[in-house]
Amino acid sequence: MTRIYFAYCILLLFVPVAGFTQVEKYGIAEQPWEEALGNHRAVLKVKDSAEIVRTIIHWRRRDADPRLKRMILLDASGRQIRNIVPITMDREKAEILFQPQSGEGIYYLYYMPFIGKKNVGWWEGAYLKPESSATEEWLATISGKNKHDGTNELPIAAVEKLESRTAFDSFYPMEVCATKEEREKLVTAHAGSMLLFPEDRRFPIRMTTDLPVRWIPNGPSRHFHGTASRNEYYVFQIGVFAADTLLTNVKVKSNLPGFTCFNTGGVDASGRDFTKQVNIPKGSVQAMWIGIDISEKATMTPLNFKVFVESDQAAPQSIDVRIDIDGVVLADRGDSEPWRHSRLRWLNSRLGINDDIVEPYTPLQVKGKLIRAKTAQVVLNDAGFPEQLIAGKTKINAAPIQFEIQSKVGLEVLEAGKRQFVKKTKGTISWKQDASNERFQLTLNGTMEFDGTLQYDIQVKSKQDLEIEDIRLLVPVDTSVSRYFMGMGLPGGACPQIHDWKWKGAQDAFWIGDVDAGLHVELQGATYNGPLLNLYKPAPPPSWFNENKGGFRLQTKNGRVLNTIYSGQRLMKAGEELPFKFKLLVTPVKNLNTKDQFVNRYYHNGNIPAPKLSDLENGIKITNVHHANPINPYINYPFIAVDSMRNFVNYWHAKGLKVKIYYTIRELTNQLPELWALRSLGSEIFGDGNGGGFPWLQEHLMSNYNVQWFNKINGYEECDASILTSGESRWYNYYIEGLRWLVQNLDIDGLYLDDVSFDRTMLKRMRKVMDQVKPGCLIDLHSNTGFSKGPATQYTEYFPYINKLWFGESFQYDKMPPENWMVEVSGIPFGLMGDMLHGGGNPWKGPLYGMTVRYPWGTEGVTCDPRDIWKVWDNFGIQDARMIGYWDPANPVRTNNKQLLATAYQRKNKLLVSVGSWAENDLPMELTIDWRKIGRIPASVSIIQPDIPKFQEAKKFKPEEPINIPAGKGVLLEINY
Repeated sequence: MTRIYFAYCILLLFVPVAGFTQVEKYGIAEQPWEEALGNHRAVLKVKDSAEIVRTIIHWRRRDADPRLKRMILLDASGRQIRNIVPITMDREKAEILFQPQSGEGIYYLYYMPFIGKKNVGWWEGAYLKPESSATEEWLATISGKNKHDGTNELPIAAVEKLESRTAFDSFYPMEVCATKEEREKLVTAHAGSMLLFPEDRRFPIRMTTDLPVRWIPNGPSRHFHGTASRNEYYVFQIGVFAADTLLTNVKVKSNLPGFTCFNTGGVDASGRDFTKQVNIPKGSVQAMWIGIDISEKATMTPLNFKVFVESDQAAPQSIDVRIDIDGVVLADRGDSEPWRHSRLRWLNSRLGINDDIVEPYTPLQVKGKLIRAKTAQVVLNDAGFPEQLIAGKTKINAAPIQFEIQSKVGLEVLEAGKRQFVKKTKGTISWKQDASNERFQLTLNGTMEFDGTLQYDIQVKSKQDLEIEDIRLLVPVDTSVSRYFMGMGLPGGACPQIHDWKWKGAQDAFWIGDVDAGLHVELQGATYNGPLLNLYKPAPPPSWFNENKGGFRLQTKNGRVLNTIYSGQRLMKAGEELPFKFKLLVTPVKNLNTKDQFVNRYYHNGNIPAPKLSDLENGIKITNVHHANPINPYINYPFIAVDSMRNFVNYWHAKGLKVKIYYTIRELTNQLPELWALRSLGSEIFGDGNGGGFPWLQEHLMSNYNVQWFNKINGYEECDASILTSGESRWYNYYIEGLRWLVQNLDIDGLYLDDVSFDRTMLKRMRKVMDQVKPGCLIDLHSNTGFSKGPATQYTEYFPYINKLWFGESFQYDKMPPENWMVEVSGIPFGLMGDMLHGGGNPWKGPLYGMTVRYPWGTEGVTCDPRDIWKVWDNFGIQDARMIGYWDPANPVRTNNKQLLATAYQRKNKLLVSVGSWAENDLPMELTIDWRKIGRIPASVSIIQPDIPKFQEAKKFKPEEPINIPAGKGVLLEINY
C-alpha cells in the first residue's frame, strides 16, 4: 500500500509548473528498462525526418557536471543511434544534435548510464564516461553549424517527458532544481535573509544547496494547510532558505501544546532532554520537521495555530497553520502507514529507560558492605572499591581492587570519607564516596546493576601543581580462576604468565577467568565504548591513554594474576581534574541451560527463511528471517513488507515454529520513508563519509554518507543500498519503539543480531521491551571475527540479555586451540551456548561444547547439515542429559592423551562421549571411566560408535580396546552400562 500511495501522489503532479515553459513533463516508465542504461531518460519525438535534428532538454539536474557522464540514444526498437553530439550541456539544460536514423517517431536519450556488478554485500561499478560515437562523415555535415549559421533552423525533436526507471528513482518533484535565474529572481522579489517554504509530508525536502522548482511560482509562504485524522501524530515541514547570509541559531517555536521541532532538540539515547543549534549556510535550505498531537477526541473543527521561525540574523517570522480534521480515527497514531511520518515521534521515546529488572535476574540486595545480585556479589572496601567479587560461591579476586595515585612524593594515601548510597532500586544500587589528602581530591561514583555489572566513574582533582608518576587500576585475580584470558591484544586462550600491551587496534577490554567464575574489565571514557571499535575507530580514553604513556600489564606471581592498567607520567595543574572510568562484569552471567541448546534448534537460510515441513521432524524449533529476502527485504527496516512478514509469522506459529527477524542499527536501508527527515538532522543519525556506491545513492544523497551493505532482493525491482548510522543517537529510541511495534503487531519471537554497534544499555532496553510485550522472546548474536576482531571481548556486556551465540564467520575451527574454542566460540564461561558457522565448522570438535552448525546455512561452498548428528543426539536423549565437559573435574571420562579431549553427556545407565583431537596425526585412544564419579560400578559395559554419514562408521568396541581417533577430528561414542 505504501508504494502505491507514493506512486499515486507523484503521478498526480507530473505536469508542468504553470508559467514556467522550461519545466519538462515528468513520468515513470510503464515497465522498467534495462538497468545499465541508467535510471533516467528523456523521451524525444521526431516529427520531421532529417539528417540532423536538434533538441533542448531542460533537465534541471543535481549532479555537479553532466558532461562527465555518457549519453546513450536508442530508437523505439532499442537500436542505438551513434550519430549524436552535444552542443552545450550544464546542470540546467542540454542542447543536442542527433541523426534520427529510424525516421520519425520516439527516441530515448539515457543520460546517466552506468556499468556495475551487484555483489552480495556491495556494489561495484561506475557511471559510463563520455565517448564520441558519431562518424566523421556525419560530423562533417554539421561542421561549422552554430547558432549563427543555421543550427537554430534545424528540425526540433520535442521533449515529450523526462522518465524515471521506477517511481523510487524519480527526481520529481523535490529534486527538480530551479535555475540560477529563477533563484535570483525569487530572492530579488522577496526581500529578507530568511525565506520560509511550508511543505507537506508527502514531499520531503531533499535538497540543501538547490531550490526545488516547485517552490518558484508561488514563492515563500506564511501559510500551511494540511489534513489529519483523529488520534494521529501529524507531521509537516518548513523549508528555511538562507537567501543572502548565514543564518545561525535557527529556532522553531509554537504555543501549541505538544508541538515538537525534531531539528532543534529532543530526547537522547539515555533519556535526557537536549537542544541543538541549527545553522544554515548562505544559499542553503534546511528542512525543519515538525510534529503535533491530534487528539482522539478532536472535533471536525480545523486546528489553527502559529509557528514562529527566528534566527540571529533574521527577524522572527510566523506561519499560520490550519489542520483540517477528517472523520477517521487512527488506532495507532498512524504508525502502520510509514508515509505519514508519524513514527518520527519515536525519536524522542524513553521506552525501556528505567531500573526494572528482567528475567532471570532478581532484585538487588544490600546489607552493609555487601551488594548481592542473582549471579554476582560484591563486598565494598572502605574506599568504595570491590574488596571481594564473587561469582556464585567462587571468589574471584586475590586481593581488593585498588585505584592508586603515585606522585613524586610516593604512593598517595587518601583518607576515605563516608559512603553515601544515592540510589537504591530493585535494579540499581549507586553510591558516592570521596577521598582526599593535602594534594588530591578523589570523587568516586559507583553503581551495581542486577546483571552483575559494576560501573565506576572516578574524578581525580589535583590541589596543587604536581608531577604524577602514574595513576593506575590494579585488578588481582586468584590463579584458581585464571585459566583463560582474552583481550588487550590477545585472542582468547590460556592465561599467559606475563603480557604487556600498549593502546593500539580495536581494544579497550579484557576478560580473565574460568568456566565457573571470571571478570570482564572495560576501560571507558572514549567517545564510543561499544563493540566494532575497528569500524568506528574512536580515540582511546584520554585519561587512560595519556598520549600513549598508558597501557596494560599482566603478571603471574604468588598465586595471583595481577592485571595493571596504568596511565603513566604526567603533569597536573592545581585545580585540574581527570576522569577515569571503568566497568566490571562478573561472569558467568547466567546458569548454563543445555536443554535449551539441544531442544531449540535453528533453521537459518538467508534467501529462503521458510523451512520445509519435513525439516520440523528434525527438531527445528526456530527460524531466523534474515534480511535481503521477500519476507524481510530491507536491512534494519522491517516496516515495509509487513503483510508478508505477518502472514509468514502466523503460518509458522501454527506449525509450532518460532520466528525471529534480523533487525539491528549499524546501517540503514535507503528505502526507509523517513530517510529525508533523518538526513535533515545532519550527522546526528547518519554518519558522514565520502559518498559513492550504488547509483541511487549518488543521484539522490549526493555526498556526506558512508556506503554500507548492498543487496539485490529476489522478486523486488528496488535494491537495498544502505548507509552507515552515526552510532549513539535518537535512532536508538526509534529502534526500541520499532521493536515494541514489531513484537506487538507482527508477533515475532525475538531478534537475530548481526555484528551490531551499541552498548549494553540498548540490550537492556530491548530485553525489557520484548519481555513487557511478549515474555520469552529470544535474542541470538552473530559476529564475524574477521570484521569485529575478537567479538567475545567486545560483546561480553551483551551476554546477560541474549540467549545464544553464533561466533561465527572467519573462525578457523581446525586451527583453533581448545582454549580459544572455549573462550571465543562456545559461550560456556559466560553461561551461554553457541553454534558453529565458517566452512561448516569442525563437526567433531563442536559437540565437545554442545555445538553443531545451523541447517542449512551456506558458507565457503559448504551447505551446513547437522541432521545426522542431531539424530544420534535425539536417540540418546541428549536434551535430558547432564553435560560434563572435559574442563570439569567431575567429568568421569578421561583419555590417555592430552591432545584428545572428551566431554561426557550422562543419563541413567548410559553416556554419550564426544572426543575431539588436536593432534596432527591419528592417535589410538584409551578411555578411562571413573565409575565412582558416575556413582556405580556396572556389571558390563558396551561401547558403540554409531553410524553418522561423512562423520564416522558404525563400530563396536570392548572397554579396554584402543579406538583410533583421526587427526583433527574425533568420534561420538555411546557407552551403555
